[in-house]
Amino acid sequence: MTETVVTLVINELVQLIAHESKLLRGVHRDVMDIRDELESIQCFLKDANRGDLQDGVKTWVKQVREVAYHIEDVIDEYILHVAQHRHQQSFIAFLHGHLFKKLKPRHDIATKIQDIKISIREIKERSERYGFSSLEQGSSSSESSVTCHDPRVGALFIEEDEVVGIESTKDELVSWLVGGVSKRSVISIVGIGGIGKTTLAKKVYENELVKGHFDSRVWITVSQSYNVQKILMSMTKKVYCENEMAPEQIDMTDEITLISQLRKYLQQKRYVVVFDDVWKSEFWEIVKHALPCNDRGSRIIITTRSDFIGVSCKESLFDQVHKLQPLSQDKAWELFCRKAFQSEFQRCCPKELVKLSMDIVKKCEGLPLAIVSIGGLLSTKEKVPLEWKKLHDSLSSELESNPHLTSVTKILSLSYHDLPCHLKSCYLYFGIFPEDYSITGERLFWLWVAEGFIKEKKGKSLEDVAKEYLMEFIHRNLVQVSFGELDYELFRKYRIHDLLHEIILSKAGELNFCQVLEAGETTFPIKSRCLSIHDARENIFETSTINY
Repeated sequence: MTETVVTLVINELVQLIAHESKLLRGVHRDVMDIRDELESIQCFLKDANRGDLQDGVKTWVKQVREVAYHIEDVIDEYILHVAQHRHQQSFIAFLHGHLFKKLKPRHDIATKIQDIKISIREIKERSERYGFSSLEQGSSSSESSVTCHDPRVGALFIEEDEVVGIESTKDELVSWLVGGVSKRSVISIVGIGGIGKTTLAKKVYENELVKGHFDSRVWITVSQSYNVQKILMSMTKKVYCENEMAPEQIDMTDEITLISQLRKYLQQKRYVVVFDDVWKSEFWEIVKHALPCNDRGSRIIITTRSDFIGVSCKESLFDQVHKLQPLSQDKAWELFCRKAFQSEFQRCCPKELVKLSMDIVKKCEGLPLAIVSIGGLLSTKEKVPLEWKKLHDSLSSELESNPHLTSVTKILSLSYHDLPCHLKSCYLYFGIFPEDYSITGERLFWLWVAEGFIKEKKGKSLEDVAKEYLMEFIHRNLVQVSFGELDYELFRKYRIHDLLHEIILSKAGELNFCQVLEAGETTFPIKSRCLSIHDARENIFETSTINY
């Protein structure tokens, strides 16, 4: 997000310098210096939103963001007070008596620009003083830091009684693995984070029919920060060790050699390989060469959050893409009761807790990860309405702080952190709308354009670019499409999952991007860039946004 703000500010400064050659006598050079300093800082910020930075670096990044916001304000002030004065003389003359008496004179703007230049210089010096010359130095993943737990590991060890709603899909995939064509084929399991892709793939992979059918089985967890060479090394070791053979003298440092050895070994084998948690389409473009098309009924399973990756792995009529859907309300309720009442009430919900429980299940919107986590937490609570209401009312804060639920937040947040810089602001903007709110594409596009979030592309209108951004969110399973009675683009509305909405609000608050003021509330943080006021009347939500 900080990189996004800095990028926007740099673009505004470039335009300002280009169009205002006589920019405030004496400060034109200062503005150029500010731009140059921000460009050098921008290199450091490239990956600053990974979420694994030390506190000192986070504080520094926050200071950069606040200065960038301040620069944006001064640019706006300059355009209003100075640039428009030349082009709108008659209008300015009309307003002079009513408005300009309250406006700050030009020399105040010049002073602010000089102050900003000093602030930028101090921030840069501070980064050099504390050694923040690269993100590796500011990362909490250094050897001296505590090793972070991967929250996705739990999906590999889900008990049978926690598997609900995927039985038919599991049977279908097992049949596909052990039957069908002899051609090597790929199936991609696609869906939002936490929907159960890894759990489904693991249950299929461990099925006894599957175990007995294949000569060689390999499970590889890819993740966002994968290393192709290490993955090829891991595959090589697994296929050899699985058959109790010592690897030949293989140059483990050479990618081509590893691919060649895998192809040679697997050529005469019926194999199944699972690549779990794939984030980049480039990954498949490399590793597919290590998996020969040997006409022995070999199979490859890929799990991913991206529809685009699923489609890109489909290279023949025999390959498939399976879109994993949320649990139905009945299945979600069944899973919740299994977890929340696992040792009492015969796994049935007491009458006095039904409404609260239903509200909680509804908020999970069929996401097994959330249902299991929240249900497991509630199983440790007293089965009285007061205790459950406390959790229900404070679920947002519990998702951030309760160790039973932080894995949910971490897993869902991975999708946000994977977004490129130019999409993060657009995604956080969904936070200005109330929970469960649907918005038309046209309105969303022009809000993004008005905020300056849309980058110009040669030969395309800003609205067309905004449409591309929205389609990217949809393909990443971060935005849901709500179809009207007529399936035309004009009638489509868009919304996000309730739990993703909670994560957006948390992230937006942390970054001072947006704060929400509900009806009846009268106080709000004064440093947020955007204030969204929600007013619910007769169950119809209205939202107003104020930048300040």
